[in-house]
Amino acid sequence: MIERYTLPEMGNLWTDAYKFKTWLQVEIAVCEAQAELGYIPAEAVAEIKAKANFDPKRVLEIEAEVRHDVIAFLTNVNEYVGDAGRYIHLGLTSSDVLDTALALQLVASLDLLLQHVQALIDVIRQKAKEHRYTVMIGRSHGIHAEPITFGFKLAGWLAEVLRHQERLQILRKTIAVGKISGAVGTYANIEPRVEAIACQKLGLQPDPASTQVISRDRHADFVQQLALLAASIERFAVEIRNLQKTDVLEVEEFFAKGQKGSSAMPHKRNPIRSERLTGMARIIRSHAVAALENVALWHERDISHSSVERVILPDACILTHFMLVETTDLVKNLLVYPENMARNMNVYGGVVFSQRVLLTLVEKGISREEAYKIVQENAHTAWNKPEGNFRDLISKDPRVTAKLSPAEIAACFDPQHHLQHLEQIYQRLGI
Repeated sequence: MIERYTLPEMGNLWTDAYKFKTWLQVEIAVCEAQAELGYIPAEAVAEIKAKANFDPKRVLEIEAEVRHDVIAFLTNVNEYVGDAGRYIHLGLTSSDVLDTALALQLVASLDLLLQHVQALIDVIRQKAKEHRYTVMIGRSHGIHAEPITFGFKLAGWLAEVLRHQERLQILRKTIAVGKISGAVGTYANIEPRVEAIACQKLGLQPDPASTQVISRDRHADFVQQLALLAASIERFAVEIRNLQKTDVLEVEEFFAKGQKGSSAMPHKRNPIRSERLTGMARIIRSHAVAALENVALWHERDISHSSVERVILPDACILTHFMLVETTDLVKNLLVYPENMARNMNVYGGVVFSQRVLLTLVEKGISREEAYKIVQENAHTAWNKPEGNFRDLISKDPRVTAKLSPAEIAACFDPQHHLQHLEQIYQRLGI
C-alpha cells in the first residue's frame, strides 16, 4: 500500500521485518515443542533462542540468488545461530512456517482493527446522543418521506458497526489457526503433538485438516469481512456526501483553517474525506473477489495464491485501518445544521405529513381510496412550487374540513408523532 494511506500502527505489522519476526516465532515454537517431546536437545533450543536473528536486507539478498524466500530466511538465521541451526525447520515444509506466521499477522491486524471499531462505536454513540432530538427529514429514493431525527440515522449506523464488531470477533477464531503438519499435511515427518504444542505457544489452534497449506476459505472469509465493513463505511460516507450538497447542507465535513477546496473556485468546501472513503471501499471489494479466487488451489497445494496475498492482505488491512481512523475523526468532528434540517423538512408546507392526514381521514370514516385521492391531489398541487403549501391547501379543502377540525388538522402536522417510539431504539443501543 502507498505511504499516503498507511498509518504506522498497521503498516508496521506488514513490513518485511515483522513478517520475518513471525517466521522466527514459528520456528522457535516448533523447536521448543520438539525439545519438550525429546526430539531435539534442550541445550540446542536454548542456543537457538539466544542467537537466532535475521537481517531483512540479507534475506532479500540471498533470495535473489536462491529464488526461495523461506530458504533465504533460514540461511540468514543459520548465519547467526551456527551448529544448533541444524535443528531449525526439522520436519517442516515452507507452508508450515508461512501459513502459521501469516495467521499471527492476521490476528495482530484484526486485534488492531477491533480496537478502532470500538473507537468508532463510541464516537457514533456519542454523536447520536447529541442529536437524538434533532429533527430532520427521512428520505426514500432520495425523495422527502417522513420526519426522523439525526440521532435515529446515527443509531442505524451504530447498529451496523456493532454487527461488524461481532462478526470480526467471530472471524478472529476462524483465522487464528496454524499448521505444522508437513509437506502434504499428513505429519509424515513430524507428529501432531508438535503442532499442538507449538500452536498453543503461539496462541493459535491447529487446523483440524490442513493439506500442505491452510485452506484459503479462511483467508477469503477474512477479506470478505473487511470488504463488508468497508461497504458500511462507504454507506456512511455517501450519506454525508449527499447531505453536504449545497442545496441540502444538513451536515458538513469539518473544514480546517487554511484548508482549500478548489484551485479554481475559492468558495468550495468539498466532502473530500467521504469521497476518499468511498473510493477505498471499492479497492477492498476488489480484493475480496481476488481472495475468493484463491480458494480453488490444485490438489494439496499450489502457490497461485501467494502472489495475490502478498498484495491483497496487507492492502486490505492497511486500508481498512485507515478507513476506521478516518471515519472516527470524520463523525467526531462532523458539522450538523439543525436549522437547515428544519427548513428542508418544511418545504412545500408540510407535504411530508401526507400519511398522517390520510390516516386521520380514514379514521373519520372516509374510504382509504377516497382519502388517498384527496391527499394526493393537494400534495401534488403544492409539489415543486415556490409558493406551494400543503397544509394551507388541506386546511381549505371542504372535503377535509367537513371531517377534521382545525385542531385535528394541526395535529397531523406535528413531527413529534413520528418520533414517539424512537426512545425504544435508543435504549436498545445505549444511546
